[in-house]
This record gives sequence, structure tokens and C-alpha cells, in this order.
Amino acid sequence: MESEMRQGLAGAPAREAVETRKADKYIWAIYIALLVVSVVELYSASSREVQASNVFAPLLRHGKMLVLGAGITIGLSRLKFKWIIGMTPFFALVSLLIGVYVFFNGQIINGARRSMNLMGIQLQSAELLKLAVVLFIAYIMTRKIGNGQRVNNVGLIFSAGYVLICGGLLVTQGLTNTLLLMGVSFAMMLIAGVDLRRILLVFVCYMAAAGVYMGFKGDKDEETAAETTAIMTTGKDLSGKEVTHARQSTWMARIDRWMGNDSIKKYDPEYKIDAKNRQEMYSYFAQANGGIHGVLPGNSRETARLPLAFSDYIFAIIVEDWGFIGGMALLVLYLCLLGRAGVIAARCSHVFPALLVMGMAVMIVLQALFHMAIVTGVFPVSGQPLPMISKGGTSIIATSIAFGLMLAVSRFASQSNKRKEIIAAAQELPDDMDAANPGKIN
Repeated sequence: MESEMRQGLAGAPAREAVETRKADKYIWAIYIALLVVSVVELYSASSREVQASNVFAPLLRHGKMLVLGAGITIGLSRLKFKWIIGMTPFFALVSLLIGVYVFFNGQIINGARRSMNLMGIQLQSAELLKLAVVLFIAYIMTRKIGNGQRVNNVGLIFSAGYVLICGGLLVTQGLTNTLLLMGVSFAMMLIAGVDLRRILLVFVCYMAAAGVYMGFKGDKDEETAAETTAIMTTGKDLSGKEVTHARQSTWMARIDRWMGNDSIKKYDPEYKIDAKNRQEMYSYFAQANGGIHGVLPGNSRETARLPLAFSDYIFAIIVEDWGFIGGMALLVLYLCLLGRAGVIAARCSHVFPALLVMGMAVMIVLQALFHMAIVTGVFPVSGQPLPMISKGGTSIIATSIAFGLMLAVSRFASQSNKRKEIIAAAQELPDDMDAANPGKIN
């Protein structure tokens, strides 16, 4: 008891110093820069939604979501770890239940069940599950670190199992969401100090689960261009049957088109544009029109005919507006976020904040890289919003939550070697979650 009292007295000044510390200015700068890009490019890419009576309607709707997201970011940046930890199991469970509901009864968008309506708010299950995976892995792995400062097998099994369940719920919406969850989990395992042999074993389990799913699905039907158009616009095939999930044949057709002869033919000026390839072809036109320095916002030629220019293909409009230079600058901005999160994680004395800040950063940056790779033709076509920039309420809220949690880590995590600060920070964590950060750099 006396020892605890001494620790409490010794930690009080340090705790006050930690609480008065400001959130990381570099992460704030990146967040604000993305907000500015989002406002400019959403307006530039929304010509399809502009109404004659109110040309600012799309921007106003998007602006409301950005303001709401900013409020969430500011609020979460002041949240202490005990509250984050306390809410994690509840958030992980609720997100999983929403994912299950959407999987079976969600609203059909582009041929797959992707969202649900809750009190007038449309929730995208994919965005919630991405956040839930990061929080759950940070929570479980921190609790399951033994005396040897290694994540035990139970923690690894629970983490991989949750990823597989979430990935299974999202796989019908497109492969990139499932791949993103797996990539985030591998990154967090490395940060937690899991040895490569066990990470490889998890990878084998993921691949085995994917093989079982592909074999079970066994859909060999081929889609015609007309059928693809019908599914995209009405959610039903040509026979009028409701299509509830994206089909395996769609994935395979996209991969074949990306890897096969079409990947060469699409550079032919006489290559035919149809319902299957018009998104990617018009996005290539937009990027080519941008050139090195771009045509500047408001002068886009392709935004009027590029489907989903304001969401899944907004990077094409960014490159058209600002050229190759602007596209590379945005890529560097996202990578700077990852680098800054790495610096903060390396300074954290405890593993939970280190896992949390890196997990959120990896989630945002990996999603951005997937979006850019799809738009530029490096990856097969698949829907993936550009974090903080693409139109979409749930995506903006989820990214804002991620930024808020990263800022909270930068504010409250002990990032020095001072014993008093380390003790004070440990007192904000439960006894079974105060494990030291194995990747801390002194």
C-alpha cells in the first residue's frame, strides 16, 4: 500500500505534465491538409451531382460531414486510454453485429450488400469493421503479452480469428477490404513483437480460409456487359433476380482483364469502352489529361462522365486537376502520416498506445495506397474510398475517429525515459495492459 502511495505521489506531477501536453502538431497538419484537399476536390469531382438551383449542394453536404468529423477528432484527441480501452470490447462487438446484419439484410449498392440505415444515417459496415479490427487487435494483444514480453498463442488466435470473421463479412463487397484487414493485422503483429514463424503460420491460415471460401462459392457464371450494367444500376440481374453479393466471376473477370490481353489492348486508341471497363478507361483519360502540372480544379474534362468520380475514383480527378506533381504530393502526405505515427510509436513506453497509433496509421495509409493503385491500374478494379477525401459519411467519420485516437496517443502516452512519467502513464492503464513496448527506442 505504501509503495502504491509513493508511486501515486511521484506520478502526480508527471501525470499533470502529460495531461497538459498538446497533441502532435504534425498529425494535426496532415489532417488539416487532407481536409483542404477534400473540400477542393470533392467540389471539382461532383459535376454529376450539381443541381441547377444550387451548384454548392454537394459541397455543403460534404462539408457537414467534415465538420462533424472534425468535432469527433477534437473530442477523441482529449480521450484518455482508460476510456478507449473501456469502449473497445463494446465497439468491436457492435461493429461485428452490424457487419453480420449488413451481410444478410443490408442495402444493395453496386451488386453487394454494403450498408444499413440507422435513424436516417447510412452506415457502411466495412468502415466500422476496419476500425474495430485495429482496436480489437491492440486490446487483445496487449492483454495477452506474458512475462517474456511476447504475445502468447491465445492472443494471436483471437486476433487472427477476429480478422477472419470480419474479412469473411466483407469479402462479398470486394477483395480489397479483406486484404486491407489482413495487411493491418500483419503490421500490428510485427509491432507487437510476434516472431516471423508465427506470422507466417497466420498467413497460411488466412490463405487456407480464402481457399475454402473460393471452393465453397464455386460460382462459374460469366457476366455479360448488359448484366453488369443491370447489377450496377438496379441491384438485379437480367432475369430480375436480386443480386445480394458480388460474385466470384466478377472478381475473376476483373483479374483476367487486368492481367490478360485487355491490359495491353486498353492502351490502343481504338479499344472499345463498355460497361465493364468504362470506369477505369475514363480514369486513365483523366490522368492523362492532367499531365505533369494538371489543369487546375474546375477545368476537369472527365469528371462529368467518370462514374463515381467523387468517391472510388477521386484520385483520378486529383491527378487531372494537379497533375503528376499533385498526385505524388498527396502520396507523400499519406506516407508522412505513417512515418510520424512510427516516430510516436517508437517513443511510447507501453505497447497499447504504440499498437493503437500504428494500427490506425497503417489502416489509413494502406487504404489510400489501395485506392491509388486501383485508380492507376496497378491493382484490379475494386471499390475503395480515399481516406478523408472521398465522399461518404461513414468513411469520413471512421477516418476522423482514427485521427482522433492517434492524436490522443500523442497527447497522453509517455514518450520519454523519465521514470515518473512512465509510472504516471502506467496508472492510466489496467494492470493487465501495462506491458512495456518491445519496439521502444531509447
